[in-house]
Amino acid sequence: MNVIWRTLLVILQARRRVRRGATLQPADVGRIRLTTLPTDIDILRHMNNGRYLSLFDLGRWDLLIRTGLFDEMKRRGWYAVVSSETVTFRKSLELWQRFDVESRLIGHDDKAIFLEHRAVVGGEVYARVIVRARMLRRSGGTVSHDELFAAVGHPEGVPGVDEWIHDWAGASALPPTKAEAPSVWR
Repeated sequence: MNVIWRTLLVILQARRRVRRGATLQPADVGRIRLTTLPTDIDILRHMNNGRYLSLFDLGRWDLLIRTGLFDEMKRRGWYAVVSSETVTFRKSLELWQRFDVESRLIGHDDKAIFLEHRAVVGGEVYARVIVRARMLRRSGGTVSHDELFAAVGHPEGVPGVDEWIHDWAGASALPPTKAEAPSVWR
């Protein structure tokens, strides 16, 4: 529950930044400053590995609001869901340590968009996550890229998704929701 308060704070701060003219283009890097709190650490006294993903969500909220995509999604009855993500850790974040969450759209494939989030201290990457997200309609079904880009414009300056990310997305995919996916261990 404690991340909900941080989420609301990030949303309010992003809205304030937009009112002050601090908007972002879709290919820009968004940055928010966070602190590792006691609720973020595990028994080893560093940030819990699962908490990184929750805190990277905060960077995604900032990015969505400051690019204007969130308001367009809300207006059209769309929402995004994470379909897969992979995280790599390099250094531990310690209690009370300040760090930046850097977030950026890095491209798309035929079904999803890809984002990258980084935990950065003093310009040094401590952790990185690649997120694959799909756009869905509240009324049901998916939003095609043609429809998404027609609504918000095709983002210019997006660097392109590295080939390994496409390979990872294909290799880690589960069957579609309407197909069977039995839990059988080999």
